[in-house]
This record gives sequence, C-alpha cells and structure tokens, in this order.
Amino acid sequence: MVNNLTVVVLAAGGGTRMKSKTMKVLHRIGGRTMIGHVLAAARATEPERIVAVVGHQREQVEAHILTLEPNLVLAVQEEQLGTGHAVRMAAEAAGQLSGTVLVAYGDTPLLTGASLRWFVAEHEASQGAVSILSGIVDNPFGYGRVLRNAEGDVEAIVEEKDASPQQREVREINSGILAFDAEFLLAALPRIGNDNAKGEYYLTDVIAIAREDGLTVGAYPIDDVMQTEGVNDRVQLAKMGAELNRRIVERWMQEGVTVMDPATTWIDADVVLAQDVTILPGVQLLGTTVVAEDAVVGPDCTLKDCEIGAGARVVRTHGELAVIGEEANVGPFSFLRPGTLLGARGKIGGFVETKNAAIGDGAKVPHLSYVGDAEIGEGTNIGAGTIFANYDGVNKHRTTVGKHARTASNNTFVAPVTIGDGAGTGAGTVVRQDVPPGALAVSSGPQRNIEGWAQAKRAGTAQANAAEAAAAQASGERDTTHERTELGNPG
Repeated sequence: MVNNLTVVVLAAGGGTRMKSKTMKVLHRIGGRTMIGHVLAAARATEPERIVAVVGHQREQVEAHILTLEPNLVLAVQEEQLGTGHAVRMAAEAAGQLSGTVLVAYGDTPLLTGASLRWFVAEHEASQGAVSILSGIVDNPFGYGRVLRNAEGDVEAIVEEKDASPQQREVREINSGILAFDAEFLLAALPRIGNDNAKGEYYLTDVIAIAREDGLTVGAYPIDDVMQTEGVNDRVQLAKMGAELNRRIVERWMQEGVTVMDPATTWIDADVVLAQDVTILPGVQLLGTTVVAEDAVVGPDCTLKDCEIGAGARVVRTHGELAVIGEEANVGPFSFLRPGTLLGARGKIGGFVETKNAAIGDGAKVPHLSYVGDAEIGEGTNIGAGTIFANYDGVNKHRTTVGKHARTASNNTFVAPVTIGDGAGTGAGTVVRQDVPPGALAVSSGPQRNIEGWAQAKRAGTAQANAAEAAAAQASGERDTTHERTELGNPG
C-alpha cells in the first residue's frame, strides 16, 4: 500500500462535443464507463482515499461512481472554473491532506493501475514538489510542451499557442496527470490566478509557483503515451474503444487463448478466459462473462454475463445471464435469456429460446422450441417444436419435467404442470394435467380420413387435380392387378 496517497479524479466538465444527454465520462467502452476504467486504475494504487470532482450533470455521475466506489469522497464544482479550482474543491472535500496527491482525469480510459503506481513511485523517490506524467511523441502539435533546463529539471510547461518556434520542436508533452507533495499543493492552490483569456484557474500554474519557491519539478515520460489520451467526441470514443479492445484481445492471446480473428472479436474488460479457450470469428464476450478451459465459442456469438463450462461448445448464440455446463452444446441460432441453466453434457439446439429454465445434466432440447419457467430433469429429451406455455395472461407458471422423460414433437405444456420421471408424450399432445412417472400422455383422438375431401371441397384447384390423378392411377393399378389374377398370373 502506498502511504498517504490521495487520488483526485476530475469529472466535472460538460463534454459538449459528445453531443449527448449522457455525461461524457459515462460513455462506455470495453464494458465500463470511461470513469469506471479510471477508477479501476486509481483503485489499483491502493490509495488512502479517492476523491471525484463532479459538476455538470452531477446527479447522473454521482449515482454511477458511488456504485463503483461506495467509499469515494465526492467534491462538487458548482462552476467549472478550471482544473486548479477543481482540485481546490477536492482538497476542501477531502479534509486534511498529507503525503502524495495524484490528479487524473475521468476521460482517459486506457490508463492502467500499473502506470499510476510507477508514476507515484517515481514522484515519491524524487522528493519533489510536483511531478508531471509526460510522454515523448513524434507529432506534439496541440499539446503543452515540457521545458527542461540544462540539468534536466522541469522549468515550465508552455502551451502550443504560446510556444516559440524553438519550443514547438520539443517532443516531450504534458499529459495533464500530475503528482504533488500534499503540503506544497495546499499552499500553492490559493496562489493560482485566473489572469488568462478564459478567466480560469489552471492547475499547471503550480509548476511556475514551485520554481519560484526554488522547489523541484520532475517529469517522467510514460512509454505508452496513449494511456494518457482523453476522449472529447464520439469519433475519439470509437478510436479508443477499438484500441482498448485490441489490447484486451492481445493480452488474452498472450495468456493462452486462441482467437481466430482478432478483428471481429470483442472482449470486455471484466471478462475472464481460461487457457485453451478458442474464440472463433464474430464473437462478443461482454460484461462479466467467464469461459472455462477448452471451451469453443463461435462463430457469431454474443454472450453477456454468462458462464461457459469447460469443454462446452457454443455456436451462433445470443445469451445473457446464462450458465452453460461442462461439455454442453448450444446452437446454432439459440437465444438464452436470463436464468437459463444448462447442465453438463446438455444440449440447447437450433432455434431454441430459453428463459428462467434449468435443464439438467445430459438433457436435450434440440430443435425449434420455447422453454420458459421450466425445470427439465437429467437425461430427458424434449421433442422438436415444443412450447412451454408459461403465461396465462396474468401470471407466469412453472413446468417440471422429470428425469429421462421422452416427449414427442409439437407438444404444448400448459403450466403449471408436472411430467414424471420416465414419462412420455405423443406427437402433438397438449399436456394440461400432470403425467405420472412412466405414463404416456396422448391428448389427440384417433385419426380419421375423409375420402375425396379435396375433390369435393377444392374442385378445380391444383390440390384437387393432383388428388384426382393419384386416384385414377391407383384405380388403374387395381384394374391391372385384377386382370393378372383372372389370367392366373398374379403380379
């Protein structure tokens, strides 16, 4: 644990370039909001406290971040008067500050805890007043430049518009992420002025204050500068989302996951994959999905908050809040709604929809069925085209099918109903009453054939013509057989 570390996350700006009713830092990539990524990085530093500065649409932001960090300290910036003013509000909300204060931004979703830990360690080792997380870039246009003296100490940060031609050649840029000695910061904040075009209080002005006081200012270039990039509009959001996904997919491949086509694979930040998982093209693993070893997912699957057992196979399936057991098979074209539990070696087949259904080990729902509010026992087979009719127009009811039952095609189970262990049903059966163990339920009567119906009721149609032709052919075959019999030469 880092001693006496306070992390301040600035999240008060409006983000007007997003053109959205949703606050900028609440836009999502990789399964988390942007501020969610930053808070996760902040948490990884094991700070004494995290302070979030909110302002624009603060009710929206507050509610979200408190679900992520219930013990977080909230600071309110009623007017957005610059970063210096925002940190002053954070200091007032935090109370007594000591040790190190780290200031980050809520719109830098690639930022990692490892980078922040390294930066804080460098700052504390230097015993300086201020440290800048900087970066070396090929094209520094638009960024503030970090200016150093001959000894390598930081003298100032100069913005692009204020830089001389010589200063614009400097390739070391300011990321905006800063670390402070808390005692110095508390003394410097009231000294920041707002004599500038925007009339705002800029946090970077403390660098000049530190130099005036003869204190040390350091800058530490991060190797991965993209971690410090902010998002201001939806174009940048998409770019950052693609980059985050590339990094996530690459990390899982390095940890032993086979990804057949990284370009069409999307994996959220909180997904967990075991070694020897195989992901085929067109797969999205979202939320807190967990996939166990040797499972194969894809092609063309979207799974959110699902658990996939070892050795399972999931093909062309959409699932949410579902559990798929070991060596089970799902798909293609299956829809697993919340509450689906498929046991080990079970099967949910093509064009099957399930919801709030527990399907036992080795049980199968292979074809064209809807299974809602149901429990299906071990080893049972549900026939094609079966409907679990769970809704009476007012309430939902549950159907229970026992172990090793065999139900036929085109059944309807009108809940609440129980089909016992080892029971069976006939094709087309509508089950309205419980079926005892071992019994066969048949609801339809004996079949009747009404001869000549097509010719009588559909005269002149292709159906009637085909029936007449078949009847004539059959009559001719009977006449031929009769003639052969009369000649003593049975066919």
